[in-house]
Amino acid sequence: MSKTFKKNRNKPNYYSIYGVNGCENILSSKNINIINIDIMVNGNAIRKSSISNELSKFKGRVNNLSKEYFLKKYKGLRTQGIVVQFSGEIYRKLPVFNKLKPDVLFLILDNINDPQNLGQIIRTAECGGVDGIIIPEHHSVGLTQTAMQVSQGAFVHIPIYKCTNLKNQINELKKNEFWTIALENSINAKKWYNIDMNGRIAIVLGSEGKGIRKLVKNSCDFHATIPMKGKINSLNVSATVSAVVFERLRQLSER
Repeated sequence: MSKTFKKNRNKPNYYSIYGVNGCENILSSKNINIINIDIMVNGNAIRKSSISNELSKFKGRVNNLSKEYFLKKYKGLRTQGIVVQFSGEIYRKLPVFNKLKPDVLFLILDNINDPQNLGQIIRTAECGGVDGIIIPEHHSVGLTQTAMQVSQGAFVHIPIYKCTNLKNQINELKKNEFWTIALENSINAKKWYNIDMNGRIAIVLGSEGKGIRKLVKNSCDFHATIPMKGKINSLNVSATVSAVVFERLRQLSER
């Protein structure tokens, strides 16, 4: 990652994102404060109407840079001709669980240490109708610059929450009529599509390496698995998320 995108230590909560899809999501968000927009003259981004239309809202914050200067400034990055710098609270306050709708799905992440995996999970979860993602303050990576970039800006559309203790958080969800499901690949448990995912559901996932911590797993109501057929007995956690969230959508559509 270029030094251009390192967090400004004197100005907390300042970030950058590049590329048409990610920037389009950032520019259209009401929860983000746009600080600066660099646009390459005659680049891919400025030729896209959804981008050019949004730019009119940010007078005084748009810099039209020549191709030579822009490519030099962002050398090695696939920017598609746009970089947006922004600030804002990227984590939300945990909701009042007993006031939530009847059908709601949270993902709870444990031992997810790769920010690229987190970014893919956020992107998949947003597409799959997930209502929020809960990340512990420890034992998992946070919403880093890389995770935001890989998510293609999806993090502005899906609430990301932090909690101090996953075991306690799971117990709190259970008190508020959530069924909690620990999902790991190739364990002795119910197949993921045999679990009823109607109603209030929280699915706990771990990394393909460490998995879910034992205390966290034992706190859940059910264990589910995706059996493996290949010689590599491991499935990337973002692929696991894809399987389970779209199975849940299938179940909801067939009620």
